[in-house]
Amino acid sequence: MKTASISQAKNQLSALIDQVRHGETVLITDHDRPVAQLVPAGPVDGTEGAAALSQLERKGVIRRGQGMPCKLAAPARLRNGASALATLLDEREFGR
Repeated sequence: MKTASISQAKNQLSALIDQVRHGETVLITDHDRPVAQLVPAGPVDGTEGAAALSQLERKGVIRRGQGMPCKLAAPARLRNGASALATLLDEREFGR
């Protein structure tokens, strides 16, 4: 990350903006205290959500679906007089 004082930022704003266009982040300081940060702007056309998803997918945090709806199994039915606990234990023991 590049650092520039306020006076440097005023004098070299075009050069700093060019660096930001290429992905650099510039920290603006006033007497060695950070006061602002120049970062590349995200997409303006409403695709920032898609860009964020793409970035998460590249990092391996998420995996996008294939467009097919998920098919869930039908819920278990309770037998007459059986408790929910007994039905759950039967499912765990015998599976579906």
